[in-house]
Amino acid sequence: MLFKLKDGREIPVELYKTRVVQKINLIPARARLKAIEEAGYNTFQLKTRDVFLDMLTDSGVNAMSDNQWAGWITTDDAYAGSMTFYEFADAVKEVLGYNYVMNVHQGRAAEHLLSKVFCKPEGVVITNYHFTTTRAHIEVTGISECLELYTDEALNTKSTHPFKGNMDIDKLKAAIKKYGREKIGYVRMEATTNLLGGQPFSMENFKEVRKVCDENGLLLVLDGSLISENAYFIWKREKGYENKTIAQIIKEMCSIPDIFYLSGRKNTCVRGGFIATNNKELFAKLEPWLPVYEGFYTYGGMSMREIGAMAVGLKEMVDPSVAGCAIEQIKYFVEKLDSLGIPVVTPPGGLACHIDARKFVPHIKKEEYISGALTAALYIVSGVRAMERGTISMDRAKDGTELYADLELTRIAIPRRVYSISHIEYIIERLQWLYEHRDLIKGLKFIFEPPVLRFFLGKLAAIDNWGEKLTIAFEKDFGTDW
Repeated sequence: MLFKLKDGREIPVELYKTRVVQKINLIPARARLKAIEEAGYNTFQLKTRDVFLDMLTDSGVNAMSDNQWAGWITTDDAYAGSMTFYEFADAVKEVLGYNYVMNVHQGRAAEHLLSKVFCKPEGVVITNYHFTTTRAHIEVTGISECLELYTDEALNTKSTHPFKGNMDIDKLKAAIKKYGREKIGYVRMEATTNLLGGQPFSMENFKEVRKVCDENGLLLVLDGSLISENAYFIWKREKGYENKTIAQIIKEMCSIPDIFYLSGRKNTCVRGGFIATNNKELFAKLEPWLPVYEGFYTYGGMSMREIGAMAVGLKEMVDPSVAGCAIEQIKYFVEKLDSLGIPVVTPPGGLACHIDARKFVPHIKKEEYISGALTAALYIVSGVRAMERGTISMDRAKDGTELYADLELTRIAIPRRVYSISHIEYIIERLQWLYEHRDLIKGLKFIFEPPVLRFFLGKLAAIDNWGEKLTIAFEKDFGTDW
């Protein structure tokens, strides 16, 4: 929740208390430089022993509640027919309103099954914006491509538009006319749009998309990996929803699509995921492939302990103090940086604070991986592991040419119920120093590049040895940090 101070400022106050702690360590800047060089200037390749604040992602690194741990322990651990699965199915019905559900080992497994079953030859899957694994699974079928129909406002990083994750309805109608309904596998809405800076879509826009899909006989799919955040934004920003509960908003959102899926590693704070629907025929098309790629029908690639904890997490994610815990920290983070003149994506979104790397280091050429360089620089001066969300997160075209990202973002994720405002203040101070010395940051070049999802395993090197020069400047001002 937000707590207003006497001077008018607002700070988020966590509505939880810490009962178990994990020690973290800040290694010296010189050691951080060595670590990022060995990692190929790719923060995914860093070892956690070298990371101070791990803000690479909000996926799979959130804190589970005491009740979730209780659910973890008291499971019916059976290969088939576990009562824990049926209790989970009851929770899906209660919270989301779906009668049919299958578990998968994580969100990209759901994307794999959906792409395998519903992608069409020489077709497209339409989305408000792609996610890395979503696009990969669509394109790896070899028969379909991903078509993004975002609004013009979506790419404006300095904005006050409350719903930059909306789909452009005119573009949707034009795409249907161009491709024909028989070539469109499905229409996908992502809540919230990860690669646009965690920006939500409005309920009004979602309903408009539903209407167009109904008029053209198209399948509508909702990626609800961050549904509680999207619902929280609707509650805070959309007229007519201010007096509804998060639970009511989520239930309404889930009544709109034909198929729902999510990565449980985010909102439910548990490794795993699921696909759910009220359409028995659609479910029957997916169900035969579940044991082939995931596991038996009542566990689907997850452990029963995870399913037990996920059932509790589903019920907890509708609590405003849970749905909004990271959002309010991000809001504080973004607004503080914005007031200091540091370029960030506004309005504040879900899952992370996003630095606009193009504006932070405008001197770096687009072919030198702008946000990858800034993300590595942030690690060198702070020990904070963030994530590149720019051109490195894109794969090359089929002919090998570079595909440049619409946005170049350094994403500083905020795992739920893990870090405090003091940690955020530390990052703000380090970002201030880095912004003042941004001219020292140069670009990167690939020295090893996988053919798909290269941001996971790729290795790069610093052009003109800028990492060493940045470290020298940092040590001059801070010594060994402490």
